[in-house]
Amino acid sequence: MTKTSHDSETPAHGQQVITACAFIHQNFGGIKKIFLPRRAATKKFLPGVYELPGGHIYFGEDIIVGLKREILEEFQVKVKIGDPFYVFTYKNDVKGSHSVEIIFFATFEDPIENIKLNPEDHSECGWFSGNELGSVVSSIKNEYDPEIVAIKKGFSLLKGIHPDFADR
Repeated sequence: MTKTSHDSETPAHGQQVITACAFIHQNFGGIKKIFLPRRAATKKFLPGVYELPGGHIYFGEDIIVGLKREILEEFQVKVKIGDPFYVFTYKNDVKGSHSVEIIFFATFEDPIENIKLNPEDHSECGWFSGNELGSVVSSIKNEYDPEIVAIKKGFSLLKGIHPDFADR
């Protein structure tokens, strides 16, 4: 499957964009970790930043189908999608759009050894525990960034803790 040209840099001035991301988790020796790829340094939008994998949903496309498509396009592996657990919005100044991002729990269906990165999209990837999140925080995405807050919530939910986010 080939990667489409519709991405975080395709102009969409004044448009609302729906984005779906996967909180892909796996247990490593009793430690729950999530899969985070690092955006290529050549990207105009958030270069070199670790992110939850996913992407834009096409007009009329089922959100689960679209998320599975994005993961397959970007990493050449299939995922099993669970429930959504977090939603936030942001403005993408590169695209000129406003995005609504929905984050779903997910697991890889294919062996993790089969993950293949496209260097145009991602320079590296890793598995991170909740205690290792500090290594993915950057000057662009600090601990208050909505995606980092969502990742922390995802870890809490995996532990059975239901944090109160009523004050956001």
